Amino acid sequence: MSFVSRKKKLELFDYVNYTLLAVISLVCVFPFFYVFSVSFTDPESYVPLEFYIFPEQWSLSAYKYILSTNSFLNALKSTTFITVVGTVLNLVVSFSLAYALTKKTMPGRGLMLSAVIFTLVFSAGIVPSYLLIKQLGLLNSYWALIWPSLTNAWSLLVIKSFMESLPAELEDAAKIDGCSDMGVFLRIVLPLSLPAIAAFTLFFAVSHWNTYFNALIYISDSKKWTLQVLVKTLVIDSDTIGVGQSGGGDDRLVPQETIRMASIMLAMGPILVVYPFLQKHFAKGVMLGSVKG
Repeated sequence: MSFVSRKKKLELFDYVNYTLLAVISLVCVFPFFYVFSVSFTDPESYVPLEFYIFPEQWSLSAYKYILSTNSFLNALKSTTFITVVGTVLNLVVSFSLAYALTKKTMPGRGLMLSAVIFTLVFSAGIVPSYLLIKQLGLLNSYWALIWPSLTNAWSLLVIKSFMESLPAELEDAAKIDGCSDMGVFLRIVLPLSLPAIAAFTLFFAVSHWNTYFNALIYISDSKKWTLQVLVKTLVIDSDTIGVGQSGGGDDRLVPQETIRMASIMLAMGPILVVYPFLQKHFAKGVMLGSVKG
């Protein structure tokens, strides 16, 4: 096969590949545009079961209505608390424990590593987890969504591998200068681990922000619902008008469909805003610890 014919075949493959990727991307993005369009559609011009690419008349009525309701504001407060506190505790526990596991002289290191790997393969299950949360008295508490997920085996192993890829000479030099193990961790290891911290901050934050199943099991008080549980109630339970409880005194009827779409946009909006700023750290933060030389 000549070089010219091979080049033409590669170009044809590239064209087909790019076309398929563009079509798949449109299929994935299209529902987002539809939700966006309906959420900004004026209630007076909204027609059920009619397809929208762009709103015929733009309006913020659905957003104003949702943001004036007690149920949505309570869910936003709950989700924000769980995300902020949970992410901070995740980072503290994961990075400190991973750093300890990198020390081969630590007593019980092998047993702890075996326990971590064991949880990677086996899990207790839903019923034992629920009974444990109940015995601890954490039902209907935000901590029921935070304490059980302070860290996980995959995160620990990836962070541990990342820290082991850092030059050991830096720690030796710091200890010669009088740094303690805590000083080395805070002044040397953590500053060098910023890409991993950025990546796992988003991993943990997205996980907490999207908390649904655990919140559905452990939280029965509607005032402590997370955003995802509330959105599920609005989207799936079509007869629900409980997002009402309006604090603004606006009795104007807003079509239920625009409320659903606006609630979906508000639920995923913060993650869409934060993601572009941390995306560049993903590959670097996760892959740096995967190769050792």
